[in-house]
Amino acid sequence: MSANFAYQNTRDFEFILQEWLPTEQIFNYPRFAAYYSKDEVKTFLAPILKMCKEVIEPTNTDGEKNPVRFENGQVKTPPSFGPLFAKLQGEGWGTSNIDESEDAMVMPHILHAMVWEMFNAANPTFGPYIILTSGAAGLIQSFGSRRLKDMFLPKLMDGTWSGTMCLTEPSAGSDVGDILSRAYPTETPEIFKIKGQKIFITGGDNDFTENIIHLYLARVEGARPGTAGISLFVVPKYWVNDDGSFSGNDVQTTGVEHKLGQAGSVTAALSFGENDACRGWLLGVNPLENEGKGQGMAMMFQMMNMARMETGHLALSCIANAFYNARDYCRERIQGRLLTDPKSGRVPIMKHEDIKRTLLMGKAHVEVMRAMLYKTYFAFDVRAHDPDPARREKANDLIEVTTPLCKAYPSDEGWWLCGEAIQAYGGYGYCEEYPVAQIARDIKIYSIWEGTNYIQALDLVGRKMTMKKGSVFTAFIENIAEFCSAPRNEGQFTREFANLEKALTAYRQMQKILLKLASNQQMNLVAVYARRILTATAQLYGAYLILDQACLAQKRLGELPADHYDRAFYQGKVEAARYYLLNVVPNVWLIAELLASEDTSVVDIPSESFNY
Repeated sequence: MSANFAYQNTRDFEFILQEWLPTEQIFNYPRFAAYYSKDEVKTFLAPILKMCKEVIEPTNTDGEKNPVRFENGQVKTPPSFGPLFAKLQGEGWGTSNIDESEDAMVMPHILHAMVWEMFNAANPTFGPYIILTSGAAGLIQSFGSRRLKDMFLPKLMDGTWSGTMCLTEPSAGSDVGDILSRAYPTETPEIFKIKGQKIFITGGDNDFTENIIHLYLARVEGARPGTAGISLFVVPKYWVNDDGSFSGNDVQTTGVEHKLGQAGSVTAALSFGENDACRGWLLGVNPLENEGKGQGMAMMFQMMNMARMETGHLALSCIANAFYNARDYCRERIQGRLLTDPKSGRVPIMKHEDIKRTLLMGKAHVEVMRAMLYKTYFAFDVRAHDPDPARREKANDLIEVTTPLCKAYPSDEGWWLCGEAIQAYGGYGYCEEYPVAQIARDIKIYSIWEGTNYIQALDLVGRKMTMKKGSVFTAFIENIAEFCSAPRNEGQFTREFANLEKALTAYRQMQKILLKLASNQQMNLVAVYARRILTATAQLYGAYLILDQACLAQKRLGELPADHYDRAFYQGKVEAARYYLLNVVPNVWLIAELLASEDTSVVDIPSESFNY
């Protein structure tokens, strides 16, 4: 088994922060002005590369060699994970970044995300322990009483305790409204008895923190059925007494899942209240005092929406690291002769056309996904800190529309893209001694986590396209149209802009067809095409972003001397955009044509036909 963190530099991060996005706006917010400068990005990020290689990468190998075990009712994690959790949390790289107190030093979302892209590439199975702890702390910070904040936040933020979100049950996965977990009032209004079972709980148990704080969905007995009656509870593994000591809380781990990948990540099955002695703190109003309506799902969506962003981010990390590893291998592997010069000697396989195509395909997708994610993380910073309410609202609109794209597009494409990285290795790629085999196993879960990508697609077509009577999504598409129609002098991109405009026209036709299907009550056909519509949306949006980057890169090329060291970087941006616009974007009008055909084969086939 072999893990390898193959990021070589932070040049693309620097381009995004210092050249492409107007991040001086972010760094000048009072929250960050005393700590960060746009000109010092490289100095800040460079040590992260070193830490990833020397400190985090070895834990990835440890996770494969010493996978999670469940022995005698106890979870055993890879030995290096506990020390790494303590280090990253204690040094402020993790949960403390959400601390909103005046004396806390925090990173902008966009900069924090770049740090975590590298952390996750170095060990994707470790990150969720901190990601979920941060999400749990964020919910308590947003919705908890002063007492709960004082009780839980300090130890969640410094790494003494960890956190989870507990949604899925044996009888209810994505259909959360059907959960069977129940909560029963006690003599203390804020405290309820909890009874239920949860499964697939990432980080649901460990052997390296003193306590685990579960953010737990349950229905108060007597509340409304469905999602409307669900409430959210803070349920610690060990009950925290007023003096800070622990007592039992009847939370038991009943097993761990044995997965395709993610060997170092605990995925636990948990039992709560088997002995009628589990308690939890209610967040929000008691539904019995609110017409039976709970606030649990609305609260949990704060954690889920950020987790969706982070899931797509994890997928991006894996894709990038897979192709960086493939690049390094293809540069060193000597085999074959050039078709253009068959009498010459053998060459590195990177010089063969199909390998170059494979690597450029990976580079183009990585840069599109990176642009998509960091544009959204930029909006997170604006939404949180800009003094102008209109700018905050506009940033929130962008976040709402792009969250399903940022989650689903990298995690959908990552599976086959990692397969292409394996292909570049030839037979060695299929061997566990090389890192891409593990990366492929690790990445598959991301299209399933935090709502399968079909759910992301339904969110896009069912909610995001209709927000504020459709005005938000209309503005999103119009922004791309304005980019296409703006005066420009980039004559080198005539074909690329033509393809973007053709894709935009096809997409608008797709929107008309969707409206017709909805008005004709043909929602089953909308469901059939929903995931492909999401893919087309992401490809259209991603094409706009990467072409915008390419125009800037082409301008930089015109300003640099022929022998400048940075020319290769900018030329790579140009060619990656060209590849994406000419080879990937045609899929948008293909999907539009498929939607226009209104093929009903999926609807018409009887379930019994799958028996043959």
